[in-house]
Amino acid sequence: MLPNGDVLISFRLLNMVAIIDRQCGAWRWQWGKAILGHQHAPTLLPNGHVLLFDNGWHAAHPQPRSRVLEVDPTTDSIVWTYETQPGWKFFSSFISGAQRLPNGNTLICEGMTGRLFEVTRAGEIVWEYVNPFFGDHRRFGRVNIVFRAYRYAPDFPGLQGKALHPERHAWLNHVHAPLGR
Repeated sequence: MLPNGDVLISFRLLNMVAIIDRQCGAWRWQWGKAILGHQHAPTLLPNGHVLLFDNGWHAAHPQPRSRVLEVDPTTDSIVWTYETQPGWKFFSSFISGAQRLPNGNTLICEGMTGRLFEVTRAGEIVWEYVNPFFGDHRRFGRVNIVFRAYRYAPDFPGLQGKALHPERHAWLNHVHAPLGR
């Protein structure tokens, strides 16, 4: 739900994002047909633009590749993109997401590969982390997928009273057994 009560929604299989007037059900904005490919996690940014993760699957592209897009709904223009050349260096055919951080950088979850990373507006990678925990998936085999990731500031209310010291959880460094066994 958007601040004005409207709804920002992703129609993944239609390769389209939209803003719907919650009061009357009318389309305020729709975008992406023939541009997107199974997108995820559209988010309204403070500047009125929409940030989303475009999986790049089944879109009108010569090869699968993912990208993160910032779209201006008033002009239907893409005002910022993160993608790689060649495209296969950044690709997740399902899940994934992106979050614009207060410092202007973007946190990206490349879900299929379990990779989380932060990029600047210029596309420079500031840091990255690959999920070291693997499990067996009935369809994809041995995987370390991550559905989505968000960054929370240390003063986030949900963290109050929680131990935020990794050294207190040293047992995590010793977990090597496969999941489900």
